[in-house]
Amino acid sequence: MTNSSNLRALIAEDEPILAAALQQALQRLWPELQIIASVDNGQAVVEQTLRQRPDILFLDIKMPGKTGLEAAQELAEEWPENEAFPLIVFVTAYDEYAVSAFEQAAADYVLKPISDARLGKTIARLQQRLQQNGDGNAALDNLIGQLRNMQPKASAEPLTMIRAAVGNQIRMIPIGEVIYFEATDKYINVVTAEHESLIRTSLKELLPQLDSRQFWQVHRGTIVNHQFIQLATRDESGKLSLKLRGRSESLAVSRVFAHLFRQM
Repeated sequence: MTNSSNLRALIAEDEPILAAALQQALQRLWPELQIIASVDNGQAVVEQTLRQRPDILFLDIKMPGKTGLEAAQELAEEWPENEAFPLIVFVTAYDEYAVSAFEQAAADYVLKPISDARLGKTIARLQQRLQQNGDGNAALDNLIGQLRNMQPKASAEPLTMIRAAVGNQIRMIPIGEVIYFEATDKYINVVTAEHESLIRTSLKELLPQLDSRQFWQVHRGTIVNHQFIQLATRDESGKLSLKLRGRSESLAVSRVFAHLFRQM
């Protein structure tokens, strides 16, 4: 159980008036809770949460830079081993998001505008979770399970060919030759044994077009053709990486997708 006098929370909300209102309400209803930071974009959420390790994260679902869901996934992947994952309270103006997607993964969710009465119930729920939570990583396990369930479904007719622009030419790449796809800034790097090519799309758009029996997402930024996986190795810290046939680099496997490499 966490000492209530040492509890620390981080607020992630891109609307300053709402962030200030939430902070004031928390200070009024739960004075022992220390608000250590308030950030206004998804990238700052990840950076500050990893740096400051709060016990509770009030996370707006729609934020610039990264959505609340994207920030939660990155935190699940990057969170240090053997440290309790923060309890997440999703904050949203859209009821359907919270109810359909997050009720199992989040400690709670609240709808904007947040009333004192509703926030009081959230506080009571958080305090109960903190008292009962003997396993510090239960919140992380719940989040990882929910993130897996939310992966996009594959198309009935998957892609058979990738068309990549190379100068003034279009390179035609049979899908079976692709070893892996890797997200870069606004592009995806398509890696084969012979060359690398950039295509302008996102992994979120590409993934449903791939045959899920052949291509596995192993990290939020990487999809690999499992036929090229030679070896999965776990290091001393528990992190998994892949050795691929015909390539010298290793690919990281995040916690969210580590279940793909459990022993049969």
